[in-house]
Amino acid sequence: MPAQKGPSTKHLTESGTRVHIFDVARGFSVISMVLFHFCYDLRYLANLPIAWFAPPFQDIWRCSISWAFVFIAGCMFAWSRNNLKRSLRYLAVAALVFIVTTLVAVDTPINFGIIYCMGSCTLVAWLLDTMHIRPTGPAAAIVLGFSFLMLLHISKRVIGLGPLATPLPDALYATPYLSWLGFPGPGFASGDYYPLLPYLLLYLAGSAMGRYWKQTGIPQAFYDITNPFLESIGQHALPIYVLHQPVLLLLTMAIVSLT
Repeated sequence: MPAQKGPSTKHLTESGTRVHIFDVARGFSVISMVLFHFCYDLRYLANLPIAWFAPPFQDIWRCSISWAFVFIAGCMFAWSRNNLKRSLRYLAVAALVFIVTTLVAVDTPINFGIIYCMGSCTLVAWLLDTMHIRPTGPAAAIVLGFSFLMLLHISKRVIGLGPLATPLPDALYATPYLSWLGFPGPGFASGDYYPLLPYLLLYLAGSAMGRYWKQTGIPQAFYDITNPFLESIGQHALPIYVLHQPVLLLLTMAIVSLT
């Protein structure tokens, strides 16, 4: 007997059913990312006086993009046909980005950046899934989200926030072999640093909600919110990420030559 559907939810039992809001949100974040990187190039590579592109606004904008990417990727884990293949594709692109940014040397090379984060988080989630260790539901998502915030500054040698902040042992950061995990070693530098911790916790929070929605039914509004343009952008997020920065660099150089 097919699962019953409530008046405001829909079960994802039909092949080919797509949750539009995920593509819309991801498409919006992709556009935001392109604009962010363009502002970065203009200010820090072209040295144009963009005074408003500075902390804390700059940090808030960056987080709004990267956190959305990671959480949405976690949500989509439950609907991916092959998460192992998905993770390996991300990691291969991350390796390519590192090689290219190292060779071109326009700015600090991207080492363990957002694409690496997506790949490593998906791989770990896939391993947990094969072992049937599956955090599911709002309660698990809240705990994982809180844990993510507590580990948010782990790369800065601190765990916790505000009065709960506690320094971590220097020994964790004395080796060059733990930068991928969230403990950058001596001399480590990256133009885009998103290690496994704390972002795995945010990814798993998204995965917990995605699995919950798939099992219990997803709000009808998630299907009704559509935007063909943003959905198209969201469905091509990875190639846009790879190609947008070279285009922005050429555009930045053209602007510099005219000023």
